[in-house]
Amino acid sequence: MGLFDDDFYSTKVSRRARSSHRKDDRLFSNRRGGRNWSNVRIAFISSFTSAVAAVLLFSVFFGGGHNGGGVGKSATAAATVAASDSLEQRTIQASAKVRPAVVSIVNEQRFPYGFGSVPEDGDSGGGDSAADDSKGSKDSGSASEGTLQEAGVGSGVIFKKQDGKAYIITNYHVVVGAESVKAILVNGERREARVVGEDQITDLAVLEINAKGIDAVAEIGDSSSLHAGEFVIAIGNPLGLGDSLSMGIVSKTRQIVPVSLNQDGVYDWEQEVIQVDASINQGNSGGPLIDLNGRVVGINSMKIADIGVEGLGFAIPINNAMPVIDSLMAKGYVPRPYLGVYTMDLEQYFAQQGKAGSEGGSGDAEGGSDAVAPALKLPDEILSGVIVLEAVGPAKDAGLKFNDVITKLDKQSIGSTMELRKYLYGKKKIGDDIEITYYRDGKLKTAKFKLSEKTNEDD
Repeated sequence: MGLFDDDFYSTKVSRRARSSHRKDDRLFSNRRGGRNWSNVRIAFISSFTSAVAAVLLFSVFFGGGHNGGGVGKSATAAATVAASDSLEQRTIQASAKVRPAVVSIVNEQRFPYGFGSVPEDGDSGGGDSAADDSKGSKDSGSASEGTLQEAGVGSGVIFKKQDGKAYIITNYHVVVGAESVKAILVNGERREARVVGEDQITDLAVLEINAKGIDAVAEIGDSSSLHAGEFVIAIGNPLGLGDSLSMGIVSKTRQIVPVSLNQDGVYDWEQEVIQVDASINQGNSGGPLIDLNGRVVGINSMKIADIGVEGLGFAIPINNAMPVIDSLMAKGYVPRPYLGVYTMDLEQYFAQQGKAGSEGGSGDAEGGSDAVAPALKLPDEILSGVIVLEAVGPAKDAGLKFNDVITKLDKQSIGSTMELRKYLYGKKKIGDDIEITYYRDGKLKTAKFKLSEKTNEDD
C-alpha cells in the first residue's frame, strides 16, 4: 500500500476516491518513477527545503557566508558587545558624572579631656511629638575649654550653586552636635561648612560652602520611576576611607522602617526608604544613591547591621527629600504642627513597672526628662496611650499637665508617640484645631486648642 493510500476510517475505498487519488498521483509522477517515486520526491524536496532554510538562518546569525553572512555576523557581534558592555559603560559614565559633586563631611566636637566617646545621635528631649527638635542640638559642643576633634564622618552631595555658594545635602545625624563642620572635596581640599538647616524627623540637613572652583553639581532624579531589580550605585565615604562606590539593585522601592530618633531603643517614628542591596556602611550616610543615568534618586541614610543580615541598605527617596530640603533652604527648619508635649509611651511605662497595668515605681522620660510619678491612675482597660512628661506652648495653655495620659486625638485612638506624630504630621496643619482626649487621676477629660508652629524660643 502506498504512503497515502490508507483510509483512516475504513478499509473500503470508493471508486470516485480511487480515481481522484490516481489523478493526484499523476501530477507528481514521471515516466520512470510512477507513483512511488512521486512520494519519495515529495519527501526529498521537503527535507532539502528545510536544510536550505536552516543554512540561511545559520548564515544570518552566525556568519556562515562570505558576503551576506558576514554582515549578519557583524550585526550580531555588535549587538552582543553592546549588550555585554552596556551595564559596565553606564556604571562608569554615571559614577564619573556624579563623583565630583560628592563630598566627605567631618563632624568636629570639643572634648574637654582631649579625647572621648562620640555623643549619641539626637539631642536631649524625647520628643515633643509635635515639635521634634527639628532645628537640632548644638549644645553638646559649646564648652569653651578642650580641643576640637573629629567626632564622626559622613558624606554629602552638592546639589545647587547660587550667589557664590555651593549647597550640600547630607544627613541630620552626620552633623548633629557639631561645633565645626568640614567638607572635603573629591580633590582632597578641606573647606569650612555652615549648617543652613537640619531636620531630625527626616534625617536631612543642608550645608553651605564657598563655591569657588566647584563646577560639578549633581542632577536630581525621580525616585518614583525606580523599579525593583533596577541597578543603582551608592557613593560616599564608608568607614572614613574616602571616595568609594558600591553597586547593587533596588530590593524595594518603598519600605517602611521604624526609627528611634534619640537612639534610646524606643521607636518613635517611621521612615519611608528605598531598600537596596548595595553596601552602605558607616560614613556612607548622606551620600547619594544614583541611577545608571547619573541622577540622584536617594540619600543614603541607614544600614541594618545584625547577625545574619548582610547587604541591606536604605536611602531616603529624593522625591521625599526635596520638599524638606527646600524648606531647610528657605527657613532652616521644617515647619510642622506643634502640640507642645514631651511624652513617654504608656506601654514603656508598664514594662518598667514589671507587669502591664501595675502602679508604683518611676520611669525615666525619653531623653532624661522628669520621672513619671509613682501614682499613675488609669482605668483597667486603658493599656495604651502616651504620658505627658512636660506640657509647653499650646498644650500648656490648654491645661495639660505632667502625668496626663493622652489616648485620642480628634477621636482617633493614639497608642504611642509614633502614632501621635504620624497623626499630627499626616493629618493636621499649622493653625488647625485639635481635640485631645486624656486621663488625669483616672478621670476622662478633653481639651481643644489650635496647633501652632514651633519657634526658636520653644527649644
